[in-house]
Amino acid sequence: LPLSPAQRRLWFLQQLHGVGSDYTIPFAARLTGPLDVAALRAAVLDVMARHESLRTVFPAADGQPRQHIVDVSDLPEPLTVTDAGGEADELRLYVEEMARTPFDVERDAPLRAGLLRLAVDQHVVVLVVHHIAADQWSARPLLTDLATAYAARTGGEAPAWPPLPVQYADFTLWQRATLGWDDDAPHPDGVVAAQLDHWRDALRDLPAELPLPADRPRPPVPSHRGGFARFTVPPAVHTAMRTLARTESTSLFMVAHAALAALLARTGSGRDIVIGTPVAGRHDTALDDLVGFFVNNLVLRTDLSGDPSFRDLLRRVRETDLAAYAHADVPFEHLVDALAPHRSLSRHPLFQVMLAYENRQAGEIGLPGLTTTTVPAFGRSAKFDLTFTLAERDGADGIEGVLEYAEDLFEPATAQALADRLVRLLTEAVAAPTTPLHRLEILSPDERTALLGRPEDTAVPHEDATSTLPGLFAAAAAAHPDAPALAGPDLATGDRTELDYRQLDIAASALAHDLIAHGVRPQDRVVVMLPRTVEAVVALLAVARTGAVYLPVDPDYPAERIAHMLTDAAPA
Repeated sequence: LPLSPAQRRLWFLQQLHGVGSDYTIPFAARLTGPLDVAALRAAVLDVMARHESLRTVFPAADGQPRQHIVDVSDLPEPLTVTDAGGEADELRLYVEEMARTPFDVERDAPLRAGLLRLAVDQHVVVLVVHHIAADQWSARPLLTDLATAYAARTGGEAPAWPPLPVQYADFTLWQRATLGWDDDAPHPDGVVAAQLDHWRDALRDLPAELPLPADRPRPPVPSHRGGFARFTVPPAVHTAMRTLARTESTSLFMVAHAALAALLARTGSGRDIVIGTPVAGRHDTALDDLVGFFVNNLVLRTDLSGDPSFRDLLRRVRETDLAAYAHADVPFEHLVDALAPHRSLSRHPLFQVMLAYENRQAGEIGLPGLTTTTVPAFGRSAKFDLTFTLAERDGADGIEGVLEYAEDLFEPATAQALADRLVRLLTEAVAAPTTPLHRLEILSPDERTALLGRPEDTAVPHEDATSTLPGLFAAAAAAHPDAPALAGPDLATGDRTELDYRQLDIAASALAHDLIAHGVRPQDRVVVMLPRTVEAVVALLAVARTGAVYLPVDPDYPAERIAHMLTDAAPA
């Protein structure tokens, strides 16, 4: 049996990086009451028997992987039981240890279960499934079937559920035949080949990397260590999001997408914002009750040029997202192969920021006869630089948010600040959607005070109130020549570039001499029309050194606006 394209990618990543725990999905719950451990153990085995994907391994022959469905009688013990030792923070550590225990997809069944016995009537159950066998949309059938099987086993019977209409292996074969591809490339006359034309046009000249407000430079090879920052969208803002979505004929996801794109643009990512998002990929009702890896990642590219209002941006996002959904059959793996972007082990291809919008009506473990309380269950790995997950709950207002961030790049405080700024921007945007993006507040009062000072702070920040910008910079460069001074995308390549004070001083001085040689004199006006890059900052500092004044012009502004600015300013 062949693998699906998504499965092949995860199998290949294991060959590249080794056995790991980067792609695990954990579920955990505290169980209060009389637990029948034998019935739970049998129920886990029942679920694995029902869903072939949960007992499928992926060995290779001659370098080519295949699906091998393990017979139920050959499965190892499905549930391990551990007695609590009373150590501090034992519950959290147990859940984290279960989530980060590696899976070898070539040999290990992709589901494991663990039970931590806290007391006679107090337990914590943890299920961990590898992404190669399931996705977040698999939570409902997985946990519903577990509850059904447990109820039957506590009564001394096997679960009497109807047979599944298909298994994941059937879907894999159907997908290849219907959409048209083999292991190497899509068929020229297939559905995927036709949809690829849209993606080639939509993602033409895509930036290799989205600049982010990171604390550290990107390492050559990521560690995939991840951290988490939590945030909440208040009920009133959630309600306003619904109202705006209805007014503009969009979805709540599109409102969140527009807000995240605006936040990234406001924090230095430019005007060409690329975000990834998962889609369920379950196009037939026969797949609804199946555990499997159906999800596909879409690449959403949004143009934020011209400082649109949030309402106008939302309309752009709607157009982009609907076009993406209409061409969502192309597996992400084939899209990467077709576009052939510059590959780097240091970053995820095509996008580095993910946005997921979920409804968690059935993402929790619930066993009959027991009181269950969900326990937060996260691994400590990050698949992307930033992953924003927004989760609604049925019948409840307000949205729960989690930002998963790469610890290679971000400090916890930076990630939490980004999460809080998203909520702040979203709050303002849905309250006043005609507001231009640059007017939407993203700073907290404390952050604004730290940047601008308090009105009552009238003391001169430097000894000489007549000091000039070039003079202040020269003093800083002399005092800290090797200290980091500037970081951002390079104009030519878009890659992240860093300059220390010495390098920035040399670059600005050289450009200032060139400007003087071309006739720039003190009090002249010099237009600097560059995107947000390292070169733009060098140019502004160079103009200041000549004694001239600079007029920054965003090259993404409409041509009429640029023409008006140039006519009005009459630069040298």
